[in-house]
Amino acid sequence: MALMANAALIIIDQQKGILHPRLGPRNNPQAEERMLELLRHWRRSERPVIHVQHLSRSEDSVFWPQQSGVEFQERFQPLPGEHLIQKQVPDAFCSTGLESLLREAGIAQVVIVGVATHNSVESTARSAGNLGFETWVVHDACFTFDKADFFGHARSAEEVHGMSLGNLQGEYATVVDTTQILTAD
Repeated sequence: MALMANAALIIIDQQKGILHPRLGPRNNPQAEERMLELLRHWRRSERPVIHVQHLSRSEDSVFWPQQSGVEFQERFQPLPGEHLIQKQVPDAFCSTGLESLLREAGIAQVVIVGVATHNSVESTARSAGNLGFETWVVHDACFTFDKADFFGHARSAEEVHGMSLGNLQGEYATVVDTTQILTAD
């Protein structure tokens, strides 16, 4: 396992709205600290950082553009020179120019962190893998929320997280932890 000199860190939906209590119980309380560790590492090594911001089409969303929940959390504010991708659906590749940005920069490897594991992280990682990018998802730098399955059975955030990672592992991405990434240089 080796981290390429131009591997892109993709940080998904670290906006104020994701902290709203109405989203319910979550897992990985340390996820943001892991994301910040990776972000500091990327900035120090001058690798490309891509911030993904969700602009919801639904007025009742925590990411509706007309309220503060759509704004980045202060600790995840993009710096000059870092890329911003705005999306309206979970997949950060869908109608955003992300694929073009990566291809034009010669980036073949992406490291994905953020929220929610079962939604934007999973859909973005699936597309990245399908498009041929070497895709890593950092499980301890992602989190999700409790959710009922199709049959109405309540599932804990940890169960939802684990199933999403299981969906990705091996077929679309390689699932790793922060330490594996930080020691992959």
